[in-house]
Formats: sequence, structure tokens, C-alpha cells
Amino acid sequence: MKNFTRKKTILFAVTFGFVLAVQITAAAPPPLLPNPILVFVGQEEKVINGQTVMRYNYDVFNKKEYPADFFAASPNLPPCGTNTKAARTWVDIYDQNGKRLNGFCALGSPSDLDKIYFSLDSNKLPPSWIYIELNDRQTSTKYKSNLAETTL
Repeated sequence: MKNFTRKKTILFAVTFGFVLAVQITAAAPPPLLPNPILVFVGQEEKVINGQTVMRYNYDVFNKKEYPADFFAASPNLPPCGTNTKAARTWVDIYDQNGKRLNGFCALGSPSDLDKIYFSLDSNKLPPSWIYIELNDRQTSTKYKSNLAETTL
């Protein structure tokens, strides 16, 4: 009886250790990437559907530090509208108060981070500062940029 209890205790300890190891491995945080460094590159006037707007263009200075799979099509994740192959990582642009100005859900590679922008009616003043968030939907991790100006 004593031997049976001892084996049971050992079996329990081994099982508990295995379950704990699996949970720790499964809960390991994703590898951390740097926060984006947002840079204002200029503005341009555009006519869209007969309306004149000012487009404010930005680049992410450290875009080469993000892996290509960060922007891979991810049909296993929720769609972006009717786009069922939206990227794993979405980019949202916010003013300094947290108001969303624009978003991108289908960038195809880190190099596309040099084509992000927001637009306003040409007679409207832009916010003084903006920032972006990269939302890695696969790992539920957000990377927030610095505040960037809206004028040179």
C-alpha cells in the first residue's frame, strides 16, 4: 500500500510538472519588436470624388525591423470588411487625443509602411501631432509610435 501511494505521488508530481511546463510554453509572450518610429514626409492636395482634400503622408523609419510575416495575408483571422485575406497586422492612425483618423488593414510588407497617410478637407486644420499603432492580431500585441508632427 505504501509503495502504491508513493507511485501515485510521483505520477501526480510528474503530470503536474508536465502540465505546468506546457502552460508556461503556451503563454510565453511573443518576441518583442521595436515600437514604430513615425516620420512626417509631406503633404499634398488631392481631389477625391470631386472633393479637395489635403493628404498627410508618413513613413515608419524602422520598418525594416519588422518581419515580412507581420504583414502576411491572414484568412484565419477576422476579415477587414469584405477583405477575407486582410493582413495579420493592421495600422491605425490617431490624433494626439486618440481620435482615429485612418487605418490600413491590407499592407503587404514592411516596406508598405512608407505609404501611410490620413486626409482631411483642405480647409480643415490638421491636429498638431499624430501617432500610429501596429496591431498584431495574431498575438494581440500593439506597438505604439512616437508623436509625429503634421507639418514640416
